[in-house]
Order: sequence, then structure tokens, then C-alpha cells
Amino acid sequence: MSCIIIKNGRVIDPANQVDTVTDLVLENGKIANLQTVSKPPADTTVIDATDRIVSPGLIDIHVHFREPGQEEKETIATGSAAAVAGGFTSVCCMPNTNPALDDDGRIEFVYHQAARANLANVFPVGAITKGREGKELAEIGLMARAGSVGFTDDGCAVASAGVMAKALNYIQMTGKVVMQHCEDPELGGGVMNAGTLSTKLGLKGWPRVAEELIIQRDILLNQGIGARYHVQHLSSGGSVEIIRRARQDLFGQAHVTAEASPHHLLLTEEGCANYDTHYKMNPPLRQKHDIEALRQGIKDGVITILATDHAPHTNEEKSLEFAAAPYGIIGLECALPLYVEALIESETIDWPAMLAMMTNQPAELCPLPGKGTFSVGADADVTIIDPKHSWTIDVDQFAGKSRNCPFHGRKVNSRAMTTIVGGQIKFNLDPDRVK
Repeated sequence: MSCIIIKNGRVIDPANQVDTVTDLVLENGKIANLQTVSKPPADTTVIDATDRIVSPGLIDIHVHFREPGQEEKETIATGSAAAVAGGFTSVCCMPNTNPALDDDGRIEFVYHQAARANLANVFPVGAITKGREGKELAEIGLMARAGSVGFTDDGCAVASAGVMAKALNYIQMTGKVVMQHCEDPELGGGVMNAGTLSTKLGLKGWPRVAEELIIQRDILLNQGIGARYHVQHLSSGGSVEIIRRARQDLFGQAHVTAEASPHHLLLTEEGCANYDTHYKMNPPLRQKHDIEALRQGIKDGVITILATDHAPHTNEEKSLEFAAAPYGIIGLECALPLYVEALIESETIDWPAMLAMMTNQPAELCPLPGKGTFSVGADADVTIIDPKHSWTIDVDQFAGKSRNCPFHGRKVNSRAMTTIVGGQIKFNLDPDRVK
């Protein structure tokens, strides 16, 4: 019998409303119990978590691992290494690979590659339409049976209202979640936020309404269908208000959710002023009042999920001129302290509320049974966090392949020190605390 006892930590389990100093016992890859253990049995691994937070394994439902087709940017193996280094035990990878994850064989491929890597749990999200072209529905039923935990054409919206209505109907029957990249293609596609600064820089602007229109349209389409509808990477304060109104309605409350990413909670369009492509995002960075609205939406429970939108690119691609460079940044290995800065240090929410958005709430959305909780019998996925650890983000030390991150050199607080997946230590910065 394999056994790990994590001693003297501040155990925070939002799913069970637990926040107390105690011991956590893991046996044979499962949660055994929460109780003080005075004398650990022989052959037990003991981890000292004094002054540390012990959380259910962190979950990120929005990452890009680029495999198959763009392995020079990231692979499922290197992405998994980045995940555990950031404290994430489970991630959901997007289908905008080459070829797209749009049939059951490609869903199975992701699981196979993740098993070979043997690091984080990697759950594939299937494409809504074939080739993510927005024209014909992909093999929704087959992918759901193969293990797709949701469906999205992330990277672009399902632009056709007719196709989207069909998608909501079909996906509702599978019980899976629809994750929408909200961008009207006739209004979106710019390289930064539309406004005075984009005009001054001579760059094509991307207005907030491109995001807001799709959200409003989809909420209306979903009336009478009742699919679980999730808005990816919110960037606009106006979007928060649309979702707020939908969730206040008895119908909408059960079906509309949304996520926010670290960069949209901390950075503004000003980062683009020097044509630095590390600040080129999809959707774009906006303004301070949008950040304030996003944080308020998190505080009010309008936004329920934190997700990185980890998007690796090569140095060569990001070295192109601003208009030609690809969108996106990496985020897995520095997300936790950035969330702390944006939400806890700003006194927007506290640790239990933030961890709920990174554990049980994403696990319930997809859903991921056995994840995001310390309930007895749940999977032994654990993240041990030092909330007082101060460090400087250094992309050259990252485990992932790519280095496209505007937070390089930023001083931050808190860090995932130990990551346990299925009862096995997959990442550890504290060897002296493991006996």
C-alpha cells in the first residue's frame, strides 16, 4: 500500500467548505481522510506542510498544447511538465491543433500521449465544427464517448447562428459543456483593443462589441435548449454585465458560466505601446476599467472559473512585426502568483474563494469526476502552496517549450511547491520537507 501523509498544512477544500490546519492522508492514489496522524505507519512518505496551503490539485480548463501538428511550440509532454511546475494537476487542452481535434481518434490520441508523459491529467476538448471551419458539426457524439470533456472552436467563434443553434442542441444531449470563443468575425480580428491608442499606433483595432454581440446572441439562442454554455477568456467589462443579467434570470443561472485569465486581470492595452508582441492577445488587452469590471464580476460570482489560456509560440513567430505575430502568451507556470496579485493582494477575494475557481468549480463544469475535492475516495491530486514565497518570474527556467510571456522579470508572491497527481509526487521544490 502506497501512503503519503501531508502534515500540519492549512487544508483548503472549497468543495466541502473546509479551511483548517490538519493532516491529509493519501492511500493508493486516493484521498483516505483528513485527520491528525500522531504516528505515521512505517514505509509512509511524510510531507511537512507547516505554513503551507494544501489544496485539491489545481485545474486549468483552457490550455493549448499544440500537439498534433505544432510540436515545435509545445507538446502534450512538455505542456504537462509546465502544468505540474505551476501546481496544475489537471488541464483541458483546446482543439485548435493541426489537424484539429474533431473526431474520436484524435481525442483518444490526446489521452494516449498524456499517459505516455505520465505527469498531469490531460483532458481533450473537441471541436464543435469540422476543421473548426464553422460550417458543419464535427463528430460530437463519437468524441463525447471517446472522452471529450467539452466542445469549442477556440481561436475563433462559431459565427453562424444556425450552426451554433444546432451545436447547442446536439451538445446539450451529450451533457457536455459548450465553450465559446466570443468574437464576431466581421468586427473582430484586430491586433489590439480598438480606441485612441490603436489609432495612434496605426494598428487595426478590435472593439469590445465583437465579444459582447456573440455572448448576447448565444444566450438568446440557448433559451429553450438549455445547453451548458461557457464563455472563454472574458476581456470586456460590458461582457460581464451581459452575463450578470443572464445569471440573474432563473433560466440563465444554471447554464451560463465564464472564465477570466491572468493577463486580462492585470495588463492593459498600454503594453502594446512599444509594439511588444508579448502583449498581443486574443481577445486583446483592454483598459483599466475592464480589469475593474472583471474583478468585480469575480467578487460577485458572475465569473466562476480562472483559466490561463496558455498559448505557446516560438521566439521566431513572436519576433515578427506586431500585425503579423501570433496572438497569445504562456501562463501555466506563473498563473498562481498572478492570480494572487490580481485577486488576493487587491482584496477582491480570499484564498478559499480563489481556490474554488481553480478546483471544484472547473471540475464541476466539465465535469471531471474525482477531481477538485478532498472528499474520501477522490483522486489524490494535491497542490501544496507556499503563500509567502517571493520570487521573480524567469521564463528561461520554465519547463515548457516556449518563452512568450510579458510577465518575465516580474516579482511575485506565492508558489506551488509540490504537485501530487494520483498519489505520486510529480513536481517538488521542497526536497527537505519530504521524508
